[in-house]
Amino acid sequence: MPHQFDFLVIGSGIAGLSYATKLAMHFEKMQQSVRIGVITKVQADETNTKYAQGGIAAVWSEDDSFEKHIEDTMIAGDFLSDRHIVEIVVREAPGRIQELIDYGTRFDKEHGGTDYDLAKEGGHSDFRILHFKDITGAEIERALLDKANSLKSIEIFTHFYAVELITRHQLGETVHRYDTDNKCFGAYVLNTQTGKVERFMAKTTLLATGGIGNIYQSTTNPSIATGDGIAMAYRAKGICKDMEFIQFHPTALYEPGKKPNFLISEAVRGFGGVLRTKKGETFMENYDSRLSLAPRDIVARAIDSEMKKSGDPHVYLDVTHCDYEKFVEHFPTITAYCHDHLGLDLRKDYIPVVPAQHYLCGGIRVNEWGQTNIQFLYAVGECSCTGLHGANRLASNSLLEAVVFGHRAYEKTVELFDQVISPTTIPEWNDAGTTHPEELVLVTEMKKELESIMSNYVGIVRTNRRLKRAIDRLELIYLEHEELYRQSKVSVPICELRNMIEVAYLVIKMAMARRENTGLHFNLDNVNHDASMPQMQLH
Repeated sequence: MPHQFDFLVIGSGIAGLSYATKLAMHFEKMQQSVRIGVITKVQADETNTKYAQGGIAAVWSEDDSFEKHIEDTMIAGDFLSDRHIVEIVVREAPGRIQELIDYGTRFDKEHGGTDYDLAKEGGHSDFRILHFKDITGAEIERALLDKANSLKSIEIFTHFYAVELITRHQLGETVHRYDTDNKCFGAYVLNTQTGKVERFMAKTTLLATGGIGNIYQSTTNPSIATGDGIAMAYRAKGICKDMEFIQFHPTALYEPGKKPNFLISEAVRGFGGVLRTKKGETFMENYDSRLSLAPRDIVARAIDSEMKKSGDPHVYLDVTHCDYEKFVEHFPTITAYCHDHLGLDLRKDYIPVVPAQHYLCGGIRVNEWGQTNIQFLYAVGECSCTGLHGANRLASNSLLEAVVFGHRAYEKTVELFDQVISPTTIPEWNDAGTTHPEELVLVTEMKKELESIMSNYVGIVRTNRRLKRAIDRLELIYLEHEELYRQSKVSVPICELRNMIEVAYLVIKMAMARRENTGLHFNLDNVNHDASMPQMQLH
């Protein structure tokens, strides 16, 4: 028998849990019994949210203003951000963050006071980043999980992996990408403990599956970030947008061969950290007047350029001039990690850093309520494309986007709840004729090839030739993997690789279609090639 839910949430980060929590509280207040299923492919707290260090942005002081936050977001996004969406998110931010505080989220306060200790990060014109040490995301995740676990209508299923969305296609109907009457009825989900694919039926489904970092060799994302929600939505004829805008965090800790990369938060540069070459020389003055606090796309390209000029494998982040006691208070995790893993004493040692894939600004296209083009399917958080980020995400706007759109998706879900009609004839998962593959080494090797293709050809700096080579090589992997997928019983490694191949395809195709350099997309062959960076070399 299928699992029957009123609401199915795929993903247990800030986006999914804020949505589920709002729904549960609403229906409990209405004294109406509902079932809310939250599925996560590992333990509930292993999410992209957990690894967000810096904080969450909002206008929180009288010295700041909505207009300044809106303009900072537009500038960072190279004015490709949807201003209407930016205004919604910025103006709703204080209310949504207050709700997180009400759930029990702790943010750092000034010494001996009641005012919050607001930080400033790259691209921001004022101090507006609320944070908890250097583990803000983990603190928000903790509070939301505690709240969700206290609500009886929420059931969290750990070690359940969503394989495919259930739409009209499973009813035997032909579905096209721009149909207006396609509907989602839940998902086929792999119980990783039993190896069986089960039907999770729902009146409304929310995708909150995070990013795509593991299509690259170097990423700050956890191993679960394999683009699952985006790929499932795309296969179900969902529309995706802006996939070419891949944000590389400028300052991941340089540890060759380690994945994921440990993140050195942008807040460290906001605290006073200065970028230097291996010779100890500053260089950001050659690229931007905002120096080390320039937006991430500019800083990442500058570091990439300096590394290619010198042949060095990394640059340095210098905090030796900062107040060490205050630094340790603000960044205890970073300080301890650098000491324990690299033996660094940040009072006298520089931190070796390199850019690493960090965030996807595009994703499943949604409207201002988090609705996709498929009825009763929502997408929130990094897997979605709301229009907030444009060509480049402003620091600490990601957690904010997730909680604002989690709320807006909740509002629209409640509004439309009585209109939902669920079918009763969804077939069971059919894996007749498949076997358990004996050579999973093929999956491992194909994954390595994919990571190499994306890192070498579709990274911080691109060219037409690189993109053409990437799409040609990817097609060979796709054909090889599809044959393996058709013959095999589903498993997490096989399905994750399938999803990674599909999101990589979307990234490459949209990068090939983007003919101008803007934000995170930089192609040396484009006609508006940035003449201010002539030292960038092809490698």
